Amino acid sequence: MSLMPNLLNPRRLPPLSALAIGAAWLSVALASASRGEDAPKVAPQLRPFVDSGALAGAVTLVASPERVLSLEAVGWSDVAARTPMATDAVFWIASQSKPMTAAALMILVDEGKVDVDAPVATYLPEFGDAWVAVERDDRHVLLKRPGRPVLVRDVLSHTSGLPFRSPIETPTLDVLPLASRVRSYATLPLLFEPGSKSLYSNAGINVAGRIIEVVSGSPYETFLRERLFQPLGMVDATFRPEGSRLARVPKAYKPGGKGLEATPIDQLKYPLDAPDREPMPAGGLFATADDVSRFYRMLANDGVFEGRRILSEPAVRMMTSDQSGDARSSYGFGLAVDGAGFGHGGAYGTHSSYDRERRLITVFLVQHAAWGPGGDRILPTFQQAARDLFGSRPQP
Repeated sequence: MSLMPNLLNPRRLPPLSALAIGAAWLSVALASASRGEDAPKVAPQLRPFVDSGALAGAVTLVASPERVLSLEAVGWSDVAARTPMATDAVFWIASQSKPMTAAALMILVDEGKVDVDAPVATYLPEFGDAWVAVERDDRHVLLKRPGRPVLVRDVLSHTSGLPFRSPIETPTLDVLPLASRVRSYATLPLLFEPGSKSLYSNAGINVAGRIIEVVSGSPYETFLRERLFQPLGMVDATFRPEGSRLARVPKAYKPGGKGLEATPIDQLKYPLDAPDREPMPAGGLFATADDVSRFYRMLANDGVFEGRRILSEPAVRMMTSDQSGDARSSYGFGLAVDGAGFGHGGAYGTHSSYDRERRLITVFLVQHAAWGPGGDRILPTFQQAARDLFGSRPQP
């Protein structure tokens, strides 16, 4: 399977006879951790990439649906200043925002306020006059009416026909109010018949965010904070890192002629705490590894987190199973999926996933605009280390 990038490599759980051994090992590991002793380590497997200059630094997290098993940091948050990476570093998680936006919308679905099979125009009337581009060249576009309207499920699964972005979203993706961006999408011709194909679309997920605003009567950012982040204890998740959070944002890097070079995040306006930066449902969130793991633990527990129900089981099933229909793109609602699990990547290298067979959550946070030689091996190395240390043992 390829979950942007290759996410899971399914492998059998150990036989039931190993359960007692696994439980004993986990008890020892947790007891050791509580005494401050060393637990099994994942991050040292990435140290060679730091030493070679392929990786600035990373935070890695491994969890079961019930608890965090490993939270580690390696390398530097500032290479030149030799500032060590910290486990509470706040990263731009980019498109890992998409499943969180989808989950927020599914809260409204659970409440009967949104129907995923309803036309988007039910909630956003500006989408009631849609056209599909049949042919185009440098000077002309031939249009026709679509065979059916764009549905809510289409924007959640990248099958809407909406483009990746609007021409007005310049120079960065966070400079215009969400309502303005979404209205601009409605003026653009669809690139294909809704539901017939798949095209990865920030515009579609942003439309889902705007539906949240209109239906709930609350700003998108406020709804996520109050209905998702606070119940899950995602204390650092934010679209606008300020104060102590901003101080914990690592520098971003790209390969240069003399090794890694610091670079701004080109999709975002600076300074990152500017009050006029707008929330971006498709990719604007900053968060820690612990924040991301809490979201995945909720999904892995069928919508429940530490005894509190956040989403219904049917809502989680829709998010984590293929909803792409005829497009056959192995995408659920806001998540890349297959029978083995689900997850999502993000620009600048972040990645998270849940392996159903091993009951193993992995979170990998870095801030790299691109990888140099050897960089493509970093994420697989982390995932393999997580499987080797935790995946062969039954988790509680």
